[in-house]
Amino acid sequence: MSTATLEPLTLHATTLVLESNRMRYSSRRPDSAAPPRRIVLTGFMGAGKSTIGRLLAAELGWQFLDLDILIEQRAGLSVPAIFAAQGEPAFRHLETQALTAALAHENIVLALGGGAPEQLANRLLIEQTPDTAILYLHAPLEVLTARCLAQPDAVERPVLNDAANLARRFAARQPHYRQLATHVVDTTTASPAHIAAQLAIQLIPHNDLSS
Repeated sequence: MSTATLEPLTLHATTLVLESNRMRYSSRRPDSAAPPRRIVLTGFMGAGKSTIGRLLAAELGWQFLDLDILIEQRAGLSVPAIFAAQGEPAFRHLETQALTAALAHENIVLALGGGAPEQLANRLLIEQTPDTAILYLHAPLEVLTARCLAQPDAVERPVLNDAANLARRFAARQPHYRQLATHVVDTTTASPAHIAAQLAIQLIPHNDLSS
């Protein structure tokens, strides 16, 4: 499948750059200038997917969906409880089902779980959904770790106590994030509100929110 090459998009702030990757979503629609109908956020834990996602959805007047919450609603269990009771294969099956259902909607901002892009089935689902912008929210591992440790649910993430394993997981997932993404967004220093506001301007030019 051929992909269109677009110029990198620089936001109106020195601290935030929206870097154009291979623009898959533009190659899947006849009008490459048309705005996306859905936005998918990916990245490692602590990248700000849920926080920025909610703010971006509010900026656009769209619906925000968190894939992990959708999975929990389907299973009637929390994500840690699903892993403990049913194992990772069962969780990944639920994840793919929830992702399929979510991508059927338009005018949504969807935050993925950090491990979702590792699954080939999930990557194919996202790549093959037309009119979809896929943003990789990126920051250095030390920044992501500090954010996670400051969150109330840090105790539920034992991986944070194993720095070597955390680094391996981060390194293993980054190629999937970058391969899947249509844009890479540096979230290291800018505030979530500022990032969301700039993304809304760049991704939906002239506030064109028509479906």
